[in-house]
This record gives sequence, C-alpha cells and structure tokens, in this order.
Amino acid sequence: MRVEVDFDRCESNALCMGAAPEVFEVRDDDFLNVLTEEPSADLHGKVREAARLCPKQAITVKE
Repeated sequence: MRVEVDFDRCESNALCMGAAPEVFEVRDDDFLNVLTEEPSADLHGKVREAARLCPKQAITVKE
C-alpha cells in the first residue's frame, strides 16, 4: 500500500489523523504531514478509513 495526499485539496482538518495517527499528523503549523507513505499491513484498515473520512477526498490509497 502507498498513501498519496493531494495537498492542494487538503484542508488539514485532521480527520485522517484521528483515524490513523501512526500515518498522518497535523502539526502546530496546521499542515498535514504523512509520517509513512508505505504503512505496514496492520495499518491498512486505518489508512483506508482515513481516506474515506477525508471531506475533500485528498487522500489516495494505491494497493
């Protein structure tokens, strides 16, 4: 799995961070950071949920 974020669409609202804090982090500067672009298999479900929750559909998951 590979995680991609369209930062032009991302509003850094942190819903993804709530679903998968091991992969997504919104820091004090209010910008989203992807902590790992290729998460381990045990995080795949959380990453899919984070992508589903994104109100701007800025997260793409490539299997």
